[in-house]
Amino acid sequence: MEPIKQRYSHQRETILNVVKSTLVHPTADWVYKETRKVIPNISLGTVYRNLNQLVESGRVLKLKDEAMVRYDGNIVRHDHFRCSACGKWYDIELLDQSIFKAFAEEHNFRIESINLELEGTCKNCLDA
Repeated sequence: MEPIKQRYSHQRETILNVVKSTLVHPTADWVYKETRKVIPNISLGTVYRNLNQLVESGRVLKLKDEAMVRYDGNIVRHDHFRCSACGKWYDIELLDQSIFKAFAEEHNFRIESINLELEGTCKNCLDA
């Protein structure tokens, strides 16, 4: 799929930079608070609208769980571990991609995308 072309927007680029500047997989509210440090008069609606445009254009990933939506500025192929106790998301590079190729060949499937999410309890919550 070819990325959607958009006109340049200072607000959108600032929001993109905020999302890419962190590893916490932020919520829209977090992005809003951080973006306001750069653009004090930006509205929450503008942040939501631009986040959606960034997701549609493939510049940001959208992660969902039962409770909320989070965003990921790392668009390079990777997977996630989500702590069921604290809700924090972690980037992981877990599996050798050849396992998916072998699975597809064995079952005569064509895999078009892979989104692996592991869930459990992170070290911080286990130690608490």
